[in-house]
Amino acid sequence: MTIGQTLPDLVYSPEFTRDPYAIFARLREQAPVCRVTTHRGMSAWMVTRHADVRALLADNRLAKDGNRIGELIPRHSTLTGAATGFPPGLTTNMVNSDPPDHTRLRHLVGREFTGHRVEGLRPRIEEIVDDLLDGVAACGDEADLAETLARRLPIAVIGELLGVPEADRAEFFRWADTLYGGTASPEALGQAYNAIVDYLGRLCDAKRDVPADDLLTALVQVSADEDRLSREELVSMALLLLVAGHETTSKQISNGVLALLLNPEQLKLLKAQPARTAGAVEELLRFEGPSLSASLRFTTEPVEVAGVVIPEGEFVLLSLASGNRDPEKFPDPDRLDITRSTQGNLAMGHGIHHCVGAALARLELEIVLIRLVARFPQMQLAVEADDLEWLVNSFFRAPLHLPVSLRR
Repeated sequence: MTIGQTLPDLVYSPEFTRDPYAIFARLREQAPVCRVTTHRGMSAWMVTRHADVRALLADNRLAKDGNRIGELIPRHSTLTGAATGFPPGLTTNMVNSDPPDHTRLRHLVGREFTGHRVEGLRPRIEEIVDDLLDGVAACGDEADLAETLARRLPIAVIGELLGVPEADRAEFFRWADTLYGGTASPEALGQAYNAIVDYLGRLCDAKRDVPADDLLTALVQVSADEDRLSREELVSMALLLLVAGHETTSKQISNGVLALLLNPEQLKLLKAQPARTAGAVEELLRFEGPSLSASLRFTTEPVEVAGVVIPEGEFVLLSLASGNRDPEKFPDPDRLDITRSTQGNLAMGHGIHHCVGAALARLELEIVLIRLVARFPQMQLAVEADDLEWLVNSFFRAPLHLPVSLRR
């Protein structure tokens, strides 16, 4: 048995949890397309080279229809539950659909999820970040930034965007944190899903009866050639915005801050030259993005990649994290360098499924970095890096906790 044949067994192992990038490097060299088994026992093909990942992200032979994914699950897994990450019946959204349905949904949402609307949120996001940093400071000399900042900011912003009433936001955060915090039991996850889906449905109804100046009202009212989102589509879309806005951004905040703390020369440069913050955000997305793989896809016909033919009806995991560390695209990829060109960075995807909320995520990250560094210039990691506990599943990676010392 060759090393290349044994490598798939290392994917999602404890060794992978500690350092997926070392295994990705070996896969790119020895087995750039290989079968793997996910944490939950699902068989899939993993693709790890940047050029292949980027090409397949835009390849219409890889489909994302949520209903079809559900039909394929029994063939490839003993998995129970929703592999798409959405409850049954709520997979009708941009992530889990293909053209023409995807084109219609993206057009309707894109009309409202605009750069102008996102930029209009800047003052409010700055206020939210400042309030959260007040809470961090109130912790004393040490705080867990994952708990006090990273997990709280995105849900607060999504609450603003969707128009969740202030009185409901504490409960809304608890549900979201249960769903995406990485430690809840299956029973608790099910209860949180049911609660938040029921709440979003009632909120959509309320926005239809009493319109407000928020994105959810706009989605309720949006019309293109007499086309509107159904109630199921509205709830699924609201849930998608919650998932995409909370899970990825919260993990990127933790990952990005940790990367800077572990690379003090880059942190020093950022403090000295805050104008580099936008570039730092792009490099942090490349270097330690929140997503190990893009959302689940399946082949609609045989697809040849790097000399390997993936048969029809197979699940495919496109490794964004590996592609972003491919030396063929980014020289010296394992070195954090906030001055480098990150053109071609895959963190936000590519093709028709490129993240619709990319501008909002970048804005949140930029504001967090600017204000966090200015507020706590002496901040350091409070534990050894090897002692951090990581959430790693088939799609996401981030530290569960990020304890920092705020003052030397």
